[in-house]
Amino acid sequence: MGANTSQVSDLSENESLRTLIGTESISENDPFWNQLISFTFTSPTNSGDSKLLEEAVIPLAKILIENNPRTGNFGALVRVFLGRTKELKISTECQDQLFIWQAHNALFMIRCLLKVFVREMGEDELQSQFSYQERAPGSCESGSEDLLEEMICNLVHLIVEVPLLDITYSILFEAVTLLLILLSYQLFHKEILRDGVVYKYLMQGRCLALTSRLVKTLLYNFIRQEKCPPPVAHIFEPHSEGGGLLYGLASGVASGLWTVFTLGGAGSKPNPDQEQHPLPLSNQSLLLLLVLANLTDGPDCPNPYRQAITSFKNTQDTSSIPSPHPHTFQINFNSLYTALCDQQRSDQATLLLYTLLHQNANVRTYVLSRTDMENLVMPILEILYHVEDRNSHHVYMALIILLILTEDDTFNRSIHEVMLKNITWYTERSLTEISLGSLLILVVIRTIQFNMTRTRDKYLHTNCLAALANMSAQFRCLHQYAAQRIISLFALLSKKHNKVLEQATQSLRGPLGSDDSAALPDYAQDLNVIEEVIRMMLEIINSCLCNSLHHNPNLVYALLYKRELFEQFRSHPSFQDIMQNLDTVIGFFSGRLEQAGTDLSVERVQEVIKKGAVALPKDRLKKFPELKFKYVEEDQPEEFFIPYVWSLVFNSGVGLHWSPQGIELFSMDSG
Repeated sequence: MGANTSQVSDLSENESLRTLIGTESISENDPFWNQLISFTFTSPTNSGDSKLLEEAVIPLAKILIENNPRTGNFGALVRVFLGRTKELKISTECQDQLFIWQAHNALFMIRCLLKVFVREMGEDELQSQFSYQERAPGSCESGSEDLLEEMICNLVHLIVEVPLLDITYSILFEAVTLLLILLSYQLFHKEILRDGVVYKYLMQGRCLALTSRLVKTLLYNFIRQEKCPPPVAHIFEPHSEGGGLLYGLASGVASGLWTVFTLGGAGSKPNPDQEQHPLPLSNQSLLLLLVLANLTDGPDCPNPYRQAITSFKNTQDTSSIPSPHPHTFQINFNSLYTALCDQQRSDQATLLLYTLLHQNANVRTYVLSRTDMENLVMPILEILYHVEDRNSHHVYMALIILLILTEDDTFNRSIHEVMLKNITWYTERSLTEISLGSLLILVVIRTIQFNMTRTRDKYLHTNCLAALANMSAQFRCLHQYAAQRIISLFALLSKKHNKVLEQATQSLRGPLGSDDSAALPDYAQDLNVIEEVIRMMLEIINSCLCNSLHHNPNLVYALLYKRELFEQFRSHPSFQDIMQNLDTVIGFFSGRLEQAGTDLSVERVQEVIKKGAVALPKDRLKKFPELKFKYVEEDQPEEFFIPYVWSLVFNSGVGLHWSPQGIELFSMDSG
């Protein structure tokens, strides 16, 4: 970094950098700046290279922090960058690669320095690093520009104005990354930040008018999934005789100026152990979007970025009714849906899907109207299926997405009409053909069983059961294995109930000579929780029997096969009412099977069940209120979402490395 440097180890010895951080002021019109920003060092995209870079920059940045209040060289560097951004759009249209390259280099240097500044000082001190300017003796400072605000507004302008092309990819990536870095003060505070200099500029300042365009651009960056442009060797030659100072300086620069995102510039080889992120701009744009959407509301100004995310519409929406929401815009929902389906393996894409389904009614309506819902649901089920390998937050988000979808009856009906073949990731059993609805039931039940044996998280249980309950009245043609697993889960719960009951009874008796004051496990609470879950499972089975018994012979078969499981709950005061219907069904079909004779084959039993299902009078079954659960966000959701979003930036930000020391917002093992 700094004219012609191409190795991290060279940074501390680089003459141009020593001048920048030194004790002499450099005028922003000095030819020095052209020399400084004509270098072949390019930004890394993996954590290992980013760590090396940051370790090399820290000592230089600390010297600059000390000298800058007297020299103002950092502010001069920022103004050099701002001067170039004014021409950036025209440069792109003219394919002026040299100009864009130098603007990118200036921004890259600012980004690297500010990364250290944010770590080393508070926002007020940061602002003072921008505010130096030469003044005549006795002149008043009140007219000084706010360079930090100017830079933030320019970054936003750059992101929304400059088109995404191969030659602009890296500068757009740097602009998005720098906004993330400026907002990263949150990482170093345990409490949620609700104001601050950068917050104020983004929420209330001149950037406010660009809110909807910024959100739209970041969304489109995510949707487009553009890969990093391939490395191309560029030697800049003068276009005409006497091509001017800039071309003269650049013509001697080594090839490989555009080997962007491989550390070391020309001729360097990426470390094979450090995987390069294939979609740097898409990933970084999504992270910035999530950070902006989760900024807290101000006392008298709701978060404009959240307003934009919750109200945007489909480009196909030709409605002439003006939106009552500020900052609304239109985007292609089909493209958005496709990108969401493709990217669910990442936490951040799942969090975006959750945000849109929960908060944007237009997106939710569109998603529920799709006839290829399996493209979205299957990746979500795969997240839950691999629960052991996922962090708990990702599992929660996937589960809540299912819960939101199951609030819709049309969804609950249609998933049983979609047939799937050969689910390769489902390894417990070979599923050659199964409906999406039956697969969903299998995966949710598996999640419950995993939770019972490992994490024992009541919140997870509640949401899993709520999703099953929402679907239960529309269960259709359940796969034999799905029906078996419903009853197997009940068997597991029954066994656990008996075990807890036995432990509770023993603890009440207590061993002879035991100390009464010794702490005993709260078996009463355990028993209460397990009975709530059993009650819910009985209600789910009952809901299916009452509403769609004739569509589910496999569930009736599984129920009859394990009928003895239910006997112990018949006289239990918590379950008596719900057990009446199960008793009626079991009694009715048992009688039918007895009439059909002994030693019946499986096929014959199923035939008897199918005929019996039509013959069972519906008024024999007692009506219960419909099972319906709606997802409601907890109070103060920011206490969960802001640490979660920043943990994603910390772990997944491309080309960003933070030392774990000093991170206060979340513990290093969270998630």
